[in-house]
Amino acid sequence: MPSPHVALFPRVRRLLAASALVAAALPGTLLADPASRLTLEQANTIVTKAIEHARERGFAPLTIVVLDESGRLKAAQREDGANMFRFDVATGKAYASVAMGASSSVLAERAKENPNFFITLAATADGKFLPQPGGVLIRNEEGTILGAAGASGAAGHEDEAAVIHGIEQAGLVPDVPGR
Repeated sequence: MPSPHVALFPRVRRLLAASALVAAALPGTLLADPASRLTLEQANTIVTKAIEHARERGFAPLTIVVLDESGRLKAAQREDGANMFRFDVATGKAYASVAMGASSSVLAERAKENPNFFITLAATADGKFLPQPGGVLIRNEEGTILGAAGASGAAGHEDEAAVIHGIEQAGLVPDVPGR
């Protein structure tokens, strides 16, 4: 009579094969196409180039935050002179963008039409949801959302311009109206 352990091997193989198939089908897994994920190198380029753009144009000191497609921090920097609230504000702009699939300037316009809904979203997200200009969706060439970048410290349109520049310099596509 065969050992009971031998009978387990075919079951274990089937279970592992099924797990591999499920993992391959889930977005964001290690088996996903690397072009459909934001890399640390790309995120760092966005931050660096956004700050360079702000310095060249004389914007107030910025904080730049880059989140991945699930709203998790990928990269961030706070310039000397940017106050302590800027990180939270930049994060909130990027978080709102990636959560709603629209840049924060678009969300700011939508919030004017339905303020109660956006107040509820902010409360639901524990205050991390800020529909104000300065958060921009990051897409790849195929249009897949890779994440969002947010900036805070200057005027909203300047924050937005800085992250748009950073996203473009990283070889990615900023998703903003009119582009």
